Amino acid sequence: MLVERKLLPIKRKYMGGLLILLFISIIFVAFSMTGNNDFDFARREVLLRRIGHEILLQSHDSTSRVLPIKKIAENEYQISFENAFTFQPDFLVKTTQRLLAKDPLASDYVVNVLNCANASVAYGYAISKNKKDDIVACIGRMQPIACYMINIKFKSTGITTAKPAYFLGSLLSLAFIGFLFLRSVKPQKALPGSQLTGMFTLGSMSFDAEARKLMMNGKTIELTRTETRVLRIFALSPNEAIERSRLQKEIWEDEGVIVGRSLDMFISKLRKKLELDPNVKIVVIRGKGYKLEISA
Repeated sequence: MLVERKLLPIKRKYMGGLLILLFISIIFVAFSMTGNNDFDFARREVLLRRIGHEILLQSHDSTSRVLPIKKIAENEYQISFENAFTFQPDFLVKTTQRLLAKDPLASDYVVNVLNCANASVAYGYAISKNKKDDIVACIGRMQPIACYMINIKFKSTGITTAKPAYFLGSLLSLAFIGFLFLRSVKPQKALPGSQLTGMFTLGSMSFDAEARKLMMNGKTIELTRTETRVLRIFALSPNEAIERSRLQKEIWEDEGVIVGRSLDMFISKLRKKLELDPNVKIVVIRGKGYKLEISA
């Protein structure tokens, strides 16, 4: 009993120091693990430029440039070009498979070829590590000459998710240390009332997300389940650009399939239903996505 009483103050004395050391160790491991990832991602961008280069050569263009690769979201990149070109879908599929086979983190990915003018999907396909899950259609048809952008979204792997996991552990340790030494809790910010009730004001219209309805001057327009989910994302961030990849992820990823044309179709339907108020419309943000524009 005497030994235990002597050890107890010692444990209390050094507990804070041990927690700080744990926190520093987690941060160190997290940064050390991301070094190789950064190299792999840099190498991936070179491979993407190579894809763009070979597509231009296939289009008999050996002079115009492949523009700098853009990282438009987590694990999503965009290849853009200086001039318009044409492409053969089966050549694009084979080229990406051949070159991305050299990327150790690129076993599963989705490719969408977008029209520059309106970000609509001209062609798309999905490649999986399990070949029977590949989704490739409409090969053998030469696409018309136009301005195209190629978006490639890679599936997250265990290696790329290690970094957030370590940072989460670090943040939890830091929060625990703060609790021990500061003994205070920051109050959580309350959600806006519209997020709690499902009611939104869009210009002179009312949007009831729960009832799936748009209302104005006694007129009501019914919305489908998917139209409601898309419009709710816009309503939570009016007059702000919403990335196309975010809409696809939040609406369709849970169902296991992401189809670019589906998003274009629902955006088109929503535009017609929002015509109740000419001051409310969904506009295209070139190279990024869409915005719910509400004029004063």
